[in-house]
Amino acid sequence: MSTKIIAHRGASQLAPENTLPAFQLAYELGADVIETDVQLTKDQVPILIHDESLKRTTDGYGYVKDYTYQELKQFDAGSWFSPSLKNTTLLSLDEFLNWIKDKPLCLNIELKNNKIDYKDLEKIVYTMLKDYRLLNRTTLSTFNPWSIKRMKKIDKQIDSAFLTSRRRKDLVGYAKSLGAHAIHVKYRLLSRKLVDRCHQEEMAIRIYTVNKTINIKRCINLECDGIITDVPGKARNIIKKA
Repeated sequence: MSTKIIAHRGASQLAPENTLPAFQLAYELGADVIETDVQLTKDQVPILIHDESLKRTTDGYGYVKDYTYQELKQFDAGSWFSPSLKNTTLLSLDEFLNWIKDKPLCLNIELKNNKIDYKDLEKIVYTMLKDYRLLNRTTLSTFNPWSIKRMKKIDKQIDSAFLTSRRRKDLVGYAKSLGAHAIHVKYRLLSRKLVDRCHQEEMAIRIYTVNKTINIKRCINLECDGIITDVPGKARNIIKKA
């Protein structure tokens, strides 16, 4: 099997996370999948940003949920990373899907609903993916177990992944009971036993956030289905030499 390279918020070590420059770089560097985070604006527009707050990655303040999409578009999402990227804006999910639709890339959309459980987030995102005909190459992931269950009610076939950084006695069994098709786990949880258990249950296992050479190589050797990384170019070079 081939371990897929999943660009974490794009090539986020080289460009501001979850922005078009980061996604474009990830594509050029050979990523197989683009991973991004979705939250809802005040006017119910899905927008790509990791934090519930604007403070870390824009020149704004307060919470994403308290602004309309047009208001959020006025904020600078690039200067914090580099002065040369000043005036880079946040992207809507619609803009992102329009960018990726004609590229040979898969998508991993993380629903950011574990802290703020946005009403109808699953349905809104699902409908957009369906409209763009991208359901067959998208994984929807979340830390929220109730969100996984809601996705199953919308479409049992949609590829969903349970995200976790916590140890659990039977993680694979628990994820299956929710209806998930995959688990996305923090690197420190990785073990041969966990990988084998996933594959016995025909469940994919993808690991985050894997940036160090030794860790990337370990994921490849253990035949993980994917690595979620800030450095997709580095990961591609390691896989080529493996």
